[in-house]
Amino acid sequence: MSELTPVRDEDSFDIEKVHQWLAPRIEQSALPDILQFRSGASNLTYLLRYPDRDIVLRRPPVGTKAISAHDMKREFLIQSRLKPVYSLVPTMIALCEDHSILGSDFYLMDRVEGEIFRRDVPDSLTESDISVMAESLVSGLAQLHSVDASVLTELNKGPGYVNRQVEGWSKRYRNALTDDVLDGEEVMRWLDANQPESIELCVIHGDWRIDNFVFNLDERKVAGVLDWELATVGDPLMDLGSSLAYWVDRDDDAAFAALRRQPSHLPGMPTRSEFIARYLALSGRRCDDFTFYEVFGLFRLTVIIQQIWARYRAGQTTNPAFEGFGMAVNILINRAGRLIS
Repeated sequence: MSELTPVRDEDSFDIEKVHQWLAPRIEQSALPDILQFRSGASNLTYLLRYPDRDIVLRRPPVGTKAISAHDMKREFLIQSRLKPVYSLVPTMIALCEDHSILGSDFYLMDRVEGEIFRRDVPDSLTESDISVMAESLVSGLAQLHSVDASVLTELNKGPGYVNRQVEGWSKRYRNALTDDVLDGEEVMRWLDANQPESIELCVIHGDWRIDNFVFNLDERKVAGVLDWELATVGDPLMDLGSSLAYWVDRDDDAAFAALRRQPSHLPGMPTRSEFIARYLALSGRRCDDFTFYEVFGLFRLTVIIQQIWARYRAGQTTNPAFEGFGMAVNILINRAGRLIS
């Protein structure tokens, strides 16, 4: 399936307005061709293809207010600050806060060239290639968590991170509930009652998974990491738990395995337990019981999906990729419930 598609009608915009604003900043005169990236369940991502340069535009869904998951200024600031100290961040070009252009803030960045792998990978990839992907995923996260958090000092809210996360995601879930999903109250009560102390606060990504990586496997490396919209200063083990909510092992139950969106089941990929052990070894951190972080990660993913499902149910988006999200919410809530029972 092609990564790029024609722009959906509901996500279209006046490219001439954008070009007129952007052209002086990039020294391009001709209007670009525009395509939409198929991925992205939250913010919208487009490719502006100029004759000699590919530029990526990021914007929130039409009509969305600038909450943290859709705040373009925040997302632009995070990547601008991190780029000098963490090379895998894309290069930012410009932030536009003039709402007469698109009706919202948006920003532009250079396209990161390489390959993005999603649910399945080409048959041409070897087990060695898969191992490079796996090691990059683990080591890249450990390296990010070693970045001096002072680069994002205004995002550091200090002690109480775990409690704020549990309360915040619980509130979001209750606010987004629809009548066709489980209420999740048992899981929310358990998370509230079993909060560990934050071991430390560091820069976290918030959506660390394979399909946010751009790989150059010919050079055995990662070209870049995308989708920094949920990045902040927070607990590294909660970031790891959020990442592993997407990680489907080879022997997982069929319902959870049906949600797999990355090739975590392939030979050359670690199991969740191996992933955790490798991360702890690289980072020098300790964790004797990962249950809270795993349950939190599953619940947090549940909330993200439910928020999108609520928009889909209300007719605010017609993206067909979302039509199974209600079922996914129930699968994730049930899985979290089994871990604490």
